[in-house]
Amino acid sequence: MREALSGLTVRGRAFLAAGITAVVCAVLLGQPTLTRVGVLVAALPLITVATLGRSRYRLALVRSVSPQTVTAGQPATVELTMTNEGRTPSGVLLLEDHVPYVLGTRPRFVLDGIGHGWRRHATYQVRSDVRGRYEIGPMSVRVSDPFGLVELGRSFHSTAPLTVTPRTVPLPPIPLGGAWTGSGDNRPRAFAIGSAEDVTVREYRRGDDLRRVHWRSSARVGELMVRREEQPWQSRATLFVDNRLSAHQGQGIASSLEAAVSAAASIAVHLGQRGFTVRLVTSSGDDLSTTWHTREPELNTRAMLEALAVVQPVTNYRIDTGWLAESTHGGLLLAVIGAITEADGPMLRRMHHHAGTALALALDVSAWGSSSAGLGVVPSSARPMLVRQGWRAVTLRPRDRLDLVWQDLGRTSAHAARGGVGPDEVRAVPEGAR
Repeated sequence: MREALSGLTVRGRAFLAAGITAVVCAVLLGQPTLTRVGVLVAALPLITVATLGRSRYRLALVRSVSPQTVTAGQPATVELTMTNEGRTPSGVLLLEDHVPYVLGTRPRFVLDGIGHGWRRHATYQVRSDVRGRYEIGPMSVRVSDPFGLVELGRSFHSTAPLTVTPRTVPLPPIPLGGAWTGSGDNRPRAFAIGSAEDVTVREYRRGDDLRRVHWRSSARVGELMVRREEQPWQSRATLFVDNRLSAHQGQGIASSLEAAVSAAASIAVHLGQRGFTVRLVTSSGDDLSTTWHTREPELNTRAMLEALAVVQPVTNYRIDTGWLAESTHGGLLLAVIGAITEADGPMLRRMHHHAGTALALALDVSAWGSSSAGLGVVPSSARPMLVRQGWRAVTLRPRDRLDLVWQDLGRTSAHAARGGVGPDEVRAVPEGAR
């Protein structure tokens, strides 16, 4: 009853006040007819309060989101099913679903009322230009009487997830090079040279069967080695995204970090289409949800995009390279790099040392606007330092087309594979030509 009294609307309070005022005036003026009118006006909201207070609504809500994973800018449909499982018919229902502000305004619905066992359906669309993982809900319900005198609030605790992945751009095929960068026909060159022992063994990885240890090679090298021919060969690649706050500029979807994540997502989709098993690494280390596994390329790509959807800037200034201890030498490493300093040189050198082929998209961070993270003077591009460390790198600017920059990266790989001009001597395509 107390809850119902607190649910009186402005109209209900006005009726109650008018009725009490009429009764007081009738007593003072000696008008019994006015007294009956005042009692009737004041009793109407009180009777409504008593009726709603004794009612026991059993409302059930089922919410579904389709699809649950969308690309930024694409809409998703939310379907609501409201059921009255109680015996008391409901009055007018005012529904409001809580959604994050980036998905749009909160949808509101008015249902005339549902009887016992009846159902009502409502749908609306949400859309976000900002990647991320969002929770839709919970639903707030206000039950109103036919006269609009009382409103009672109800709420549901259930929510539904929606993942918005970064935008991607189709990339043309390019020669990636390296030992572990092709299909089963493109075997590492190391298999064609050296002795039998050198060809058929590799360093021990966590999880390898100890029965595959090659003890003679382990004694000669000084560390555990396993037989390579007993391991299934797969096309594996590591995708690194520099998400340090100090390495990027700009705000929101117009920041260099968002450009880096979008470029990484496009590369992940491209590698998945070429049959690669890709793992994601950020400045904080290896992403456990996207480590190398035996899933199908399509499932692997989906996991990569979902992981990239929630990449956030980190405050550490140094890149965590602990993941290099778990990686194999001679693999393919693709990196999307922000602003770097001379202090990052040893880290870049170590990353290149652990990779058979190290390719990088170096963002021209200074072109993304004024500094907002205390960067100070930002180098125009990280490419010169990457090239000095042995990387094959190209520069990516805000107005550059990613597919054309990707082709430029392929030209550097092709020149290096033919023993021609090095990456530092390849001229980049002018910005106006893109």
